[in-house]
Amino acid sequence: MTTPMHLSSQLAVNVLDAQSLLSAFGVLGVGVVLFAETGLLIGFFLPGDSLLFTAGLLCTGTADRGLKLSLAPLLVVAAVGALAGSQCGYLLGRKAGGALLARSGSARLHEGARRAEEMLERYGYGKAIVLARFVPVVRTVLNPMAGALGVPVRTFTVWQVTGGLVWSLGLTLAGYALGSSVPNVDRYLLPMVAVIVALSLIPLACEVYRSRRDAKAKEARG
Repeated sequence: MTTPMHLSSQLAVNVLDAQSLLSAFGVLGVGVVLFAETGLLIGFFLPGDSLLFTAGLLCTGTADRGLKLSLAPLLVVAAVGALAGSQCGYLLGRKAGGALLARSGSARLHEGARRAEEMLERYGYGKAIVLARFVPVVRTVLNPMAGALGVPVRTFTVWQVTGGLVWSLGLTLAGYALGSSVPNVDRYLLPMVAVIVALSLIPLACEVYRSRRDAKAKEARG
């Protein structure tokens, strides 16, 4: 029987903290969070990057918090949550257009939408959809923006699956690999998560640099 104290501890979940989410909901929580972050605009604040990395780390059993996850189910759930959420966001954007964003008063969300639209215009559909997976907030709003802007279903699906698998499985396996090879890695979890999030932004930074370099070269030739 669930005691009131145990129930209250389950309900007191910090949705911004990966370990709190994993302790409360386990592997299933990973799929739910990824679906909400990539498919529903209300999930733009959820910690997708750190959640995947921390979940992978906890699969090694090296953490000192008594929580151990199974790697195979985690990989499946993470991939399904990320891919299904992205496709759902696209379909919502295709049907509702900009009405979803117009109803939101979040400046952060609107800034993410602006960046998402710029990425689609600058890099083309495929590259933008893949890169957006690695940018918090942008990976939430790019999917409905792609639907609202009329990105073809087949094009969106192919590239969101590609980017979704690289993002969800890559970060999870990175956490698992580090947890398996570094003793007492749990002590350094927070700085390691920060490093992983920073590394995930490298593809976007490289594209921005390349784009600016090409623009300057065209101006010089002109």
